[in-house]
Amino acid sequence: MRVNRGPASLVRAFGTFGFWISLTVCTVNAQAPNVQKMTPEERTAYMTKMREASLADWQKMMDKLNLKLPTLPPPADDPKRPQHLKPKEGSSNWYDEAGDTHVRSGWGNWTNYDEAKANTYTLPDPLKLKNGKPVKDASTWWKQRRPEILNDYLTEIYGKTPTNTPNVTFAATGIDSTVLNGKATRKMLLGTIDNSRYPSVSPSIPVTYYRPVNASGAVPLMIIVWGSFPQPMASIEKLIEAGWAVATVNTGAIQLDSGAGLHEGIIGLMNGGKDRQPDEWGVLSAWSWGLSRVLDYFEKDKTINSKQIGIQGHSRWGKTALLAGALDPRWAIVFASCSGSMGASLEKRNWGEVIDNVAGSGLYHWMAGNFLKYAGNWSAMPVDAHELMALIAPRPLFITGGTKDLWADPKGEFLACVGASPVYELLGKKGVGTTEMPAPDVSLINGELAFRNHEGGHVDILDWPVFLEFAQKQFKK
Repeated sequence: MRVNRGPASLVRAFGTFGFWISLTVCTVNAQAPNVQKMTPEERTAYMTKMREASLADWQKMMDKLNLKLPTLPPPADDPKRPQHLKPKEGSSNWYDEAGDTHVRSGWGNWTNYDEAKANTYTLPDPLKLKNGKPVKDASTWWKQRRPEILNDYLTEIYGKTPTNTPNVTFAATGIDSTVLNGKATRKMLLGTIDNSRYPSVSPSIPVTYYRPVNASGAVPLMIIVWGSFPQPMASIEKLIEAGWAVATVNTGAIQLDSGAGLHEGIIGLMNGGKDRQPDEWGVLSAWSWGLSRVLDYFEKDKTINSKQIGIQGHSRWGKTALLAGALDPRWAIVFASCSGSMGASLEKRNWGEVIDNVAGSGLYHWMAGNFLKYAGNWSAMPVDAHELMALIAPRPLFITGGTKDLWADPKGEFLACVGASPVYELLGKKGVGTTEMPAPDVSLINGELAFRNHEGGHVDILDWPVFLEFAQKQFKK
């Protein structure tokens, strides 16, 4: 089944349906109404209101940065539009002969799937200091170069996490010992975030925890970045059968996945309901903060091996898993699936999802306001995806894409692995091991930086068995 993931919709990968169902994730703390219970008319009106609020907030940030969109002709009359594209009734996107989505960004750039036009970029060197001197040893990396890269990400890309974030208290809310035909025990946990500084909002951290019933002693744990969708039971079952515990985290209760929610959630709590400043955290950073609080909780659980707690995410949550791994060195292993732009794919490479798409009014909330400066100005962005991966080094990192998921640019994800490999090697580990894109379903898992491009689309279920093999190798070390 082909999944069209056009950025003209508010949600990549799940479409409009995914957007409105994601708005129900905050019903735990009354941050959003339950959209599933609305009539179609009520739902349409509510989504329109959310889009308008998101657009208004995006415009305020654009104005704050003195940024303006260029004046563009209608897409049908745009001389830059590839002439083979055709519109589809009921959609603002355009499509090629293969059915792949093409859109024009607000900055006038059209989606590209032509390799001949994709590689006009120059990547920043992760092993060269800003003063031009080379990084020749691990000490220089840790003391000088890594802090430089991290600071660029914090101030320019994802935003700074406040230092005075509130306490979180976890409590069990229910236990079920019949899950997966008796293979697992499921425990519901709720992390209550202290909102005394701004009681008008009440974000929380809902966690669903699964443990194999036959497990004894401390077991590894995979924390899956998730939302309010039905639990990914097929993935959970694979992990349970391999002897892992699993915890899924409902990110939307931490921070709504919409620019209309930035005055609420943990971001609104920290800002007292006021507008963000350009260098302050976006939604991906807020989710990463909440995930670290879940890690705090499980580190203290004697039935969990605290040195073998990993994080996994798919699509937008793959972006989050990468960022969380970069920000918190306690994550022992990271698995990012089909994460695309501002995830694992090279940002300056012109293919599929690009900087412009993320900077639009539908997705900008993931990022710091300063990120908007690089829409239509890709070469000026001081970092690229290989450096986000490098921030995770030397810990094990598994990157995956799909042959039919062109929007997420699996080749760009592989090239980012190639670009990050010298950092892994400097730190005494193995990189991806080749500069040649592997054939579909060929797994590069001999080093600490691993890659696989599965035959198929925008899914992660196909890669879990390979991840478990990779993790077993790494944990044995």
